[in-house]
Amino acid sequence: MAPTVLRISRQLLRHAPRITRPVLPLSRVIAPAIRAYSADAHEESFEEFTARYEKEFDAVNDVFELQRNLNNAFAYDLVPAPSVIVAALRAARRVNDFPTAVRVFEGIKAKVENPGQYQQYLDELKPLREELGITLKEDLYPELP
Repeated sequence: MAPTVLRISRQLLRHAPRITRPVLPLSRVIAPAIRAYSADAHEESFEEFTARYEKEFDAVNDVFELQRNLNNAFAYDLVPAPSVIVAALRAARRVNDFPTAVRVFEGIKAKVENPGQYQQYLDELKPLREELGITLKEDLYPELP
């Protein structure tokens, strides 16, 4: 009887030496990467955050930069200071982006903890809103929540 392919392969596998690689513990592989990335971590203070974003909004030249900076500023777990909002609104009007200027106030409303804080922002920014001609969404669409 002629040997079948299955028998031949079984014979080859039976006599083939097994080559194994040593397994490193996961902590030895990941730990150097963690140390390398977190070694120079610096926690930014609120004042540094405010100064950085005021400077970035003052340098905005187009709508893309404006919206990117707004997205980054509102991504943090804090409400930007009124001075940052002033810089953002001036940048929005400078690049002639009225819808984004209106949306800044929607972002503030979403970030604050209660309606009283939102009203404080509105009161403080009212002269600037009137100067730049920015209308709130609540004034544009009073029937919407």
